Amino acid sequence: MQVKKPKNMQWRDEGIIVNIRQHGENHAIVELFTHRYGRWPGMLHGAASRARRAWLQPGNIVHAAWRARTAEQLGTWALEPLAQHAAVALGGRVALAVVQALQAELALCPERAPHPPLFDGAKLVLEHLGDSLTAAALLARFELALLEQLGYGLDLDRCALTGRREDLAWVSPKSGRAASREAGAAWADRLLPLPAFLLDANRQPSAREVAEALRLTAHFLEKRLFTSPEGALPVLRQRLPQMLLGKTEG
Repeated sequence: MQVKKPKNMQWRDEGIIVNIRQHGENHAIVELFTHRYGRWPGMLHGAASRARRAWLQPGNIVHAAWRARTAEQLGTWALEPLAQHAAVALGGRVALAVVQALQAELALCPERAPHPPLFDGAKLVLEHLGDSLTAAALLARFELALLEQLGYGLDLDRCALTGRREDLAWVSPKSGRAASREAGAAWADRLLPLPAFLLDANRQPSAREVAEALRLTAHFLEKRLFTSPEGALPVLRQRLPQMLLGKTEG
């Protein structure tokens, strides 16, 4: 995707806080994932103030104004809090796992490359943190979109064996291609289940189906994106399917 060039070395947008790195005693380099400009770092002066520390947390949404003398510079932020989802994440392990997953997954996107569908998907997940099962289901859909946006999308439109589009129930762990229930039955022990809600946005999934979806997306995230020990899928995200099967709330 073509990188969106800021005009006059300044712009305004809505962004999700992805990472905060202290810089000196009072400042921080804050990385946002913005709607129109993608993952973007900048310096935030006075980040250590008590008032800012209260909302300067990964997962929170801010109104951001970025300014620099040249496009190549780090630039500086002026940030205003819009939605403080991080506080909800502290209330339950599932919500915390979801936020940590989003944080790590958004950080995989190339810097300064716009991915509006990923911003919209991540924002939707964050807005539903209070409902663990819904948030986890939305995270699975977001992860499919992440794989697609970064060039590793799964082929879930039709059966790789028959070409049929009906009753798709399996995914090859090697190719990422779907198979129908009947055609893939002989290899069921080697295939990954494909929960129907991933193909039907109106379907309400069970905890078991969401857990299966998260195992499916985790397999391909680890195989195609989280390929180094330093960039491993967060531990809580790895445990998220088990959390859902043991407890569907909080």
